[in-house]
Amino acid sequence: MTQFTHFDSAGQAHMVDVADKADTRRIAIASGQILMQPETLRLIREGDAKKGDVIGIARIAAIQAAKKTSELIPLCHPLMLSRVAVDFELIDLASHDTSAEPQSRAAIACTATVEVTGKTGVEMEALTAVQVGLLTIYDMCKAVDRGMTMTNIQLMEKHGGKSGSYRRR
Repeated sequence: MTQFTHFDSAGQAHMVDVADKADTRRIAIASGQILMQPETLRLIREGDAKKGDVIGIARIAAIQAAKKTSELIPLCHPLMLSRVAVDFELIDLASHDTSAEPQSRAAIACTATVEVTGKTGVEMEALTAVQVGLLTIYDMCKAVDRGMTMTNIQLMEKHGGKSGSYRRR
């Protein structure tokens, strides 16, 4: 691809016309992490966070965000998603890298898989799900750890459509 698709010949922003595209099965997988203090991770793991089940709430928020992506990103098409799966992995890095700053010695990784049969891909829906899932963790835990950092939000792979498959190396 040699040019951006969301601009017309006059340089004006527009929603890409997908009317003539074929409906195909499309899948996107995105991931990201939120770094935190080990004590914050312990509270989440043990279910002692003041606001409740952090991971359960973050999963619902991520799914909801995927479904509402076109309301958040101006030029995204509204899509009838067929599946949104969100997984979280709690990671204790303290035993691996004791030289790291305290806020980066623990993390939660989020992976979102989004599927649709349609005329356009679901990369934005997967990326939005990851980011909102991580933001929800931040919101629920900020009272004990304002130094949390969201990082490495990225498209891992996508399949379907005219451009074919992509897999991050």
